[in-house]
Amino acid sequence: MGIEPALDSQVIAFTGLPGTGKSTLAERLARTLGMPAFAGDWLMGSLKPHGVLYDLDRSTYLALFYGLTETLVVRQLMLGQSAITDCPIDDGIARRWKLLAAEHGARLRIIECTCTDTALHRSRIDGRERGIPGWHEIDWDHVERMRTDFPPLTVGRLVVDAVDPIEANVTRVLDYLAN
Repeated sequence: MGIEPALDSQVIAFTGLPGTGKSTLAERLARTLGMPAFAGDWLMGSLKPHGVLYDLDRSTYLALFYGLTETLVVRQLMLGQSAITDCPIDDGIARRWKLLAAEHGARLRIIECTCTDTALHRSRIDGRERGIPGWHEIDWDHVERMRTDFPPLTVGRLVVDAVDPIEANVTRVLDYLAN
């Protein structure tokens, strides 16, 4: 028994540094389109109280992080449904997810969130409280480290800027997904 193609299924990957609006856009799109959104911070936050994340080296942590996300996405695709992800990705993960989506008859659509105004970006991080059970907030130093770990993508994607109004970015994303 093979996997049936999911005719209009998509994997919609929101990526970018913390504080660039990826969670806001992913959640807005999830509500608008009635799709599940799998946020990496929420997934890892659910594991932290159980001690699963203690003493993990970086490569094991990332394997767990992306493995959980991919498993949830594959399950949706197997059901012929779309999924939204909310986590930073690099070109290698983007290529892997494109193949994963294609294996299930779906398309990968990537939205890279940026913030070209450094002062605005930093203000979005400072004092931020997302209320993710079991998870921590990050500081500007963490954002700077992630800038090195996750350089801007070179694969095909839509880039949106947090400087623009949220409604304008939602419209841009919906237009991108319609094409």
